[in-house]
Amino acid sequence: MKRVDIKICILRVGGTNCDAETKRSFEELGAKADIVHVNELVKRRNLAEYSALVFPGGFSYGDYVRAGAIWAKWILARLGKELEAFVDDGRPILGICNGFQVLVEAGLLPAFNGISQQPEAALASNVRGYGCRWISLKHENMGKCIFTQKVPKGKVLRMPIAHGEGRFVFPKEKEKEFLKKLYDNDQLVFRYCTGDGEYAEGRFPENPNGSFHDIAGICNPEGTVFGLMPHPERAFYWWQQPDWTSKTRMPEYCDGKLVFESLIDYLERKS
Repeated sequence: MKRVDIKICILRVGGTNCDAETKRSFEELGAKADIVHVNELVKRRNLAEYSALVFPGGFSYGDYVRAGAIWAKWILARLGKELEAFVDDGRPILGICNGFQVLVEAGLLPAFNGISQQPEAALASNVRGYGCRWISLKHENMGKCIFTQKVPKGKVLRMPIAHGEGRFVFPKEKEKEFLKKLYDNDQLVFRYCTGDGEYAEGRFPENPNGSFHDIAGICNPEGTVFGLMPHPERAFYWWQQPDWTSKTRMPEYCDGKLVFESLIDYLERKS
């Protein structure tokens, strides 16, 4: 079923490499999705035409300086006011892997008191270097995050990770304060866990990067901006699973579909 009123903008710059998979995921659900180079968005000034915005995975600008840092500062300098208006209007923004890094660097997450001028968190280098594997995630959100409203609380999902800088950290002196805010504001969305749902508690490989409190994904206080390190677009179809050949019968779709489906359902209700 085509959802003609829903139009998704998937941004692209040098180094992004997951835009096509993300586009296909949205189109599988009937939404229109455009892959747009940021230069074109700056030229046309048409961000307001879109229902939602996506920063996809990859290695934007080679991840020089820090992962996502250059793209974050670049887009704030050229589209800062439009981006702020987009958030204020309640339009969703999704950041996947490198996109999550961009949202944190741009102050769009965790955004405890609105968009921050300086990053309040960081996605630092993995404790054990670059990692590419399937991992398990436990859904922690109580309903605030619009991107996981179709995911039951406590459900364990499987998705792949592929990153070298995914270790979520807060400033040491603010860890307790900021973690409490995540829980109080219902901003904690995903934590790394075992396949049985036991928290990783920092253990490798269940926690693949050493993230503080096993954090794999968070949202803003309104639940409309969401960043996660795993790739839902790489866990959309049954045949993307690493063990699909070992099973005689599998569902048509994988767990990643729930993220995109939740967003589409939210946009339909909003319209």
